[in-house]
Amino acid sequence: MSEQVIKVSENAAERIKEILSKAEDKAIGVRVGVKSGGCAGMSYVMEYAKEIKPNEEIIEDRGVKVLIDPKAIMYLLGTEMDYKKEKFSSQFIFKNPNETERCGCGESFKV
Repeated sequence: MSEQVIKVSENAAERIKEILSKAEDKAIGVRVGVKSGGCAGMSYVMEYAKEIKPNEEIIEDRGVKVLIDPKAIMYLLGTEMDYKKEKFSSQFIFKNPNETERCGCGESFKV
C-alpha cells in the first residue's frame, strides 16, 4: 500500500468536523489544492467538497474525508495538515516536506 498523500492531525480533523457540521450545503469533506500566487509562487486552497471529482485522491483519516485536487498531488506528497489556534488567529497549517521556500506570512510556498 502506498503512503497517503497527506496526513491529518487530530486538531485538523476536529476542526474539519466542526466546520462541516456548520456547512450550509451538505458537504462530504474538504478539498485541498494549490494555486499559483502569493509571494513565494504557490498557495494552498481549501474548500467544501460536495462531490468527488474525477481523478481526485480521497484520504479518509481520523473520521474525516479530504479530497486532493489531482493537480496538487505532486506538491502535497508527504504533507501533514494541522490546525493551530492562537490568541489572535487560528488557521490550518500545512507541514510540507516538498517546500523549498515559504514566505514570511506563511500563506505561500515554493517547491
